[in-house]
Amino acid sequence: MKKLVLTLTALAAFTGSASAADLAARPYTKAPMMAAAPNWTGFYIFGGAGGGLWDADSNVQTNAGVALTRDQRLGGDGWFGTVGAGYDWQFNGSWVAGIFADGQFGSLRGSLTDTTVGVGIEGREKLRTSWAAGVRLGYLVAPNVYSYVNGGYSGSEWSGSNLSTLAAAGGPVVATTPSFHRDGWFIGGGVENSLNIFGIAAPGWFMKTEYRAAYYDRITLAESTPAGVLNGFAVTFKPIVQTVSTSLVYRFNWGGPAVRY
Repeated sequence: MKKLVLTLTALAAFTGSASAADLAARPYTKAPMMAAAPNWTGFYIFGGAGGGLWDADSNVQTNAGVALTRDQRLGGDGWFGTVGAGYDWQFNGSWVAGIFADGQFGSLRGSLTDTTVGVGIEGREKLRTSWAAGVRLGYLVAPNVYSYVNGGYSGSEWSGSNLSTLAAAGGPVVATTPSFHRDGWFIGGGVENSLNIFGIAAPGWFMKTEYRAAYYDRITLAESTPAGVLNGFAVTFKPIVQTVSTSLVYRFNWGGPAVRY
């Protein structure tokens, strides 16, 4: 009996040692890490640049409103800078809606013409500045990529023109038109993404690229001589402005509650 007890005791001690050795050899497992969940709700500012063009339907008429020509299409193009700010709300998981306002400044230049005076007269017409206030709505195609559409109000400021004869470019000014303001509306869309998709570690910094088309009301521009006397003619102008811009965006509260992955 004593031999049996000694044998069982030795066996138990050996088994315990082997189990302890197995426990010591187990590999180390890291605890779950914590990561900041993207959060698109909050304020942001942006600034950038782009290019654009305008097209305008235009005809010539008398100051009394009698049309002398049919509409013809005029146009211009150029570059601009833009700045703005806004606020977004993220809801239902991947949907984002927001409000924003921005301004564009630069010079989109084209021509204004009147073909009824002698051999025709022409001058430069410029879109100097424009601004917009609107809403946008979109979907997160990835946690850090936002695809959206937008629309709202747009205002614009245009230069006056010094019209000279087409036969003598840069010749003496025959007539002038005044500078003017136009109101209208715009629609567009774009994509906004964080810079980390390019491998740039810059929390809160994003880039957005946007297309926009703005439609403005027609205006009648009375022509006057360089001395300021009306010459009896007027030019109408109904512009459409299309732009593409790229901007850097900074979001003040990028990030959110910690989540496990």
